[in-house]
Amino acid sequence: MKNYPLLLIVGLLVLAIAYFGLRVDNDTLPAEPDYSDTTQWYITDRHAPADIFYIISTETGDYATADGTMRHHADTYNDSTRRPMRAEMLGVDTLLSGSLNFFAPYYRQCSLQSFAGDSLQERMTVATGDVRRAFSHYINNLNGGRPFVLAGYSQGAIIALQLLREMDDVTRGRLVATYAIGIDITAADVASNPNLVAAQGAADTGVTICYNSVKDNSCAIFGRGNAFAINPVNWRTDATPATLITQPSPLLPVADQSPDTLTVRLDPATGLLLVDGYTATDYVLPIIGKTGCYHSREIWLYRDQLRDNIALRVTQKMNNDK
Repeated sequence: MKNYPLLLIVGLLVLAIAYFGLRVDNDTLPAEPDYSDTTQWYITDRHAPADIFYIISTETGDYATADGTMRHHADTYNDSTRRPMRAEMLGVDTLLSGSLNFFAPYYRQCSLQSFAGDSLQERMTVATGDVRRAFSHYINNLNGGRPFVLAGYSQGAIIALQLLREMDDVTRGRLVATYAIGIDITAADVASNPNLVAAQGAADTGVTICYNSVKDNSCAIFGRGNAFAINPVNWRTDATPATLITQPSPLLPVADQSPDTLTVRLDPATGLLLVDGYTATDYVLPIIGKTGCYHSREIWLYRDQLRDNIALRVTQKMNNDK
């Protein structure tokens, strides 16, 4: 298996940029992405009968422009902020797509520092607005009527749930499933979003898949209030444990690592995925991370299971639609 150190996820490289921690009171925004411009997309067209529409996680930190202005949103036309976003797109496409088509928009995501301050909600409106326009362009110009998987990770998962909330019936009729990875899905979310239906197994369609991995309940920074979750190793919603053998780090060559043998168990009381036996030490996020919270590894650890499950649900959807 090849090593894909570019993946990961959550821009561990860019989040540690020299500007982190700097703030200003008034945001200045980069130019709005034009989604008719192909440079504002990462697309892999495999001529498949189904797609993945993927929304990346937080790959941006606060940064200064040439004139010293601080910004809290990614500039989708600037190579320095595009580069880590593209790295995640490439990594996730490589790990999860299999034979499916892959579409991911660049968007003015808000910086990691935004999650540690009091401006997150306001800044997320910009990020969400961009992806809303990108998704509309995708449905109307790129999808071609094919079934599609909606997937998002961290900040991207928050936006994916909003797209799901706003989705019309015709579009939802083509939705295979929503993978909202590494976020909180609360009882209030479920009550206010009729399109939000919890996955109950490996092959149901039109459902939402969510999980948050931790060493124990005290380590959680996301997911502690989840209304539902599923174990991505055995695709159960109860406490039945599963064994996962995997290389622990995406940042090292696979061939240089000894695999971990993990026990992965869902705690139904908290909705957290409890992971025992993980040996990596390079997973802690800057600013918001803590030891024992495996948020930065939510795709890497379960990459094979996610890829196979996406393919399974796509097949089931296409059989159901016959």
